[in-house]
This record gives sequence, structure tokens and C-alpha cells, in this order.
Amino acid sequence: MQKLLLIFFSIYLSIPVSGQELNCKVQVINAKGTINNPQFMQTLQKSIYDFLNNRKWTNDNYAQQERIDCSMLINISDEISSGKYTAQLTIQSSRPIFNASYNTTLLNWVDKDFQFDYTEYQTLEFNDNSFQSNLSSLLAYYAYLVIGLDYDSFTQNGGNPYFLKAQNVVNQAQSAQEPGWKAFQSTRNRYWMVNNLLDSKMANLRTALYKYHRQGLDKMYDDPDVARKSITDCVNLLNGIYEETPSIMILQVFLAAKSDELVNIYSKANPNEKSGIVQTLSRIDASNAAKYAQILRSN
Repeated sequence: MQKLLLIFFSIYLSIPVSGQELNCKVQVINAKGTINNPQFMQTLQKSIYDFLNNRKWTNDNYAQQERIDCSMLINISDEISSGKYTAQLTIQSSRPIFNASYNTTLLNWVDKDFQFDYTEYQTLEFNDNSFQSNLSSLLAYYAYLVIGLDYDSFTQNGGNPYFLKAQNVVNQAQSAQEPGWKAFQSTRNRYWMVNNLLDSKMANLRTALYKYHRQGLDKMYDDPDVARKSITDCVNLLNGIYEETPSIMILQVFLAAKSDELVNIYSKANPNEKSGIVQTLSRIDASNAAKYAQILRSN
């Protein structure tokens, strides 16, 4: 259970317990300047913030310092009809590392199919058992995904209940006209992200997600070499997935969150270790090959 695990992260149990799970920063912008109503942007931002941070998403109790740090940047591109908007969502989440002064990124993803209806001061309604609106379903989906990834990083397959809830949001949204919910619309959308996570064929990715954090990063302070070896084992698991299904979405989701961190981790490795890991990472994450090459140039 996450709360028990976080005892080891020097939490203060005297702080009152809060029901909410998320500590989500929300920013709504209109980079193209097509929305000439600053108040609308502010009320939408507040509505989303309140929906995410004031709602109880699980049956567990979270102390204030246990809440999951995440952020949503919603860049509205156009109002395609009255009250209907197209946007791009950039979502990030992170969790603390034992005996470290920084958080590790768990999710760093861009959803380009972020469409929604909204009228100013509208109350966002959500029900797990029925589709209420595309905006509330989008937000709930990512709330469950963020929580699931956080649990997975502390306990083997600990995120299952929340990935199942995210999958249920997808199922309820099959009647939606907006894109991103259906299998046939793309191979890299919300449908496939959560279905990949729950696919038994992706068991090694879930194992890697857990071991990377609990046996790798959380052990880095005590024994960096052993911890890095655990992370190398995780990269090898990812390589096995790549060899079977090179275009699988969830592999790229994982690497999008971890590429910068992997460069920092292996910059301290010995030359032979660097050579092998750069070769593997450049194969399974070719778009970041130049980034991984920095490992070889580090001292």
C-alpha cells in the first residue's frame, strides 16, 4: 500500500489525513490567440483544477504530502463551434525517490485528441457507470492513469484497479463523437494506452515499471552500482518487448517519461556498461538516439 511505503520517505504522520489523491497543477492557455475571453479561460482552469483535486478517486486515505504531483497544460487551439473546443493536453506526473531531493517522472505525454464542450461556470459531472461529457471523461481517465502508474511504481501490479477504472472510462465513452476513445481511430490513443497496460503480453513492462523504481531508483542512494544493474535488467525487459512488438504504444509512453533520467543514470557507469546500454536504448527508442549518445561522452 502506497501510504505504508511512503513512511520510508520521511513523511510526517502527524499531518491530518486528506481524502484527495492528486496535487495537480492546471494551466489552460490559448497560444494561437483565438479565444478573446480571459475570464472564460480562468473559469475553465478553475473548474478542471477543482474537479481533479477536490474529488476522491480511490478508497484509500492520503495525507497531504502523499498526494501525487502532476500537471496538466491544456492548449486550446480553436473553438470549432459554439462551446466546442479542440485542444492539446500535455500531462506529467511524478513521485519521490527515497533519499533523493528530486522526483522521478512517471508520465510525460501529449494527447493531441483533446476535444470538449464547455460553457462558462458549467459544473463538471462524472459517473463511473455512464458517460456524462467528454471533458469529465478525459479528466477522469487521466486521473485514474496517473494514480495507477503511481501505485505500480510502489507495488507489483498495484495500479491494476485504477487501470481498470480508466479502461471503464474508455468503454463508457465508445458513444462519444470526439476522437481518442476507439481502437480503430489510431494505434496511439487513450484506448490503446490503457489496454496495453492491462494486456497480459505486457506483463514484463509492468514488472519493469515496478523494479525500475523500487529496486532501482529507490536503492540508488544505498548502492548505486546494484541499483543501476536493476535498471539495466528493466531495460533488457523493455528490449524484449520491443523485439516482439516494436510499435507498441506503452513502450514509448514509458521511454518518453524516462529518457532524460536514463542519460543521467548511465553517465556514471563504466565504459563497457555505457556502450551496451546506449546500443539497446538507441534501438528501442530511436527518436532519442542522439540523446542517449551523450552517455558515451560523459565522464
